[in-house]
Amino acid sequence: MDFVLFIIIGAVAGWAAGKIFKGDGFGLLGNIVVGVIGALLGGWALGLVGISFGGLIGSLVTAIIGALLLLWIVSILKK
Repeated sequence: MDFVLFIIIGAVAGWAAGKIFKGDGFGLLGNIVVGVIGALLGGWALGLVGISFGGLIGSLVTAIIGALLLLWIVSILKK
């Protein structure tokens, strides 16, 4: 059950980050990939500064922050 929730949070976070960053999503698989990698990146980055969110909403916020960070890094590397 946790795995399914992780995938759902990743999909929602990837979609939200895509909407915020570029105005469009990446498709279901792309949203899941961006969101899951963003969740890992967000948890690591926020942990470095001592910030931790709990619960379902906190996990979603962390994943969105990480996904935005991922998209920002990718856009810099593309230039």
